[in-house]
Amino acid sequence: MTNIMTDITPLVPRQLVPSLAVSLVGGGRFDIAAENPERFTMLVFYRGLHCPICRTQLGDLETKLPDFAKRGVSVVAISSDNAERAERSKREWRLPNLRLGFGLDLRVARAWGLYVSTGRGMTSAGVEEPALFSEPGLFLVRADHTLYFASVQTMPFARPHFADILGAIDFVIGKDYPARGEVNNLPAAAA
Repeated sequence: MTNIMTDITPLVPRQLVPSLAVSLVGGGRFDIAAENPERFTMLVFYRGLHCPICRTQLGDLETKLPDFAKRGVSVVAISSDNAERAERSKREWRLPNLRLGFGLDLRVARAWGLYVSTGRGMTSAGVEEPALFSEPGLFLVRADHTLYFASVQTMPFARPHFADILGAIDFVIGKDYPARGEVNNLPAAAA
């Protein structure tokens, strides 16, 4: 097995995000460099077909797509699943309107700060986990391709709720609230 671990530099708010381009179920490609939303692109990285929590999360997201669109937010969900598994997710999870990207290279996942797990066999959903896959993450990227918000997880549990994200976006828009967490180099401690 190839070692995919690389030196990871954390993403920094207000800085450009890494490259990201994947195929979409149903045809076409998603490329973050080509996105031109009114306000944000929301990237929802999900674990894949094997994950029942992802199914629930993306089902909720499907129902809220019009709410994100009203706020000028384009949305895509992405996994490292292959085309067949992603097509099954879109069909079986009833996600007709959600752009579903697949084939996320795990090196790209790591560049985005996502954690990678090894498969552990059959899940409670009755689907085999892939040998390697990325764990969940949620990112809001401004139209200028700089990072605004990031939430990265090591486990499938306790993800941000989309109703909370919508409320936060309303606050951000109303208050012109800046991206936070932008300090990357801390000053030396006073002696």
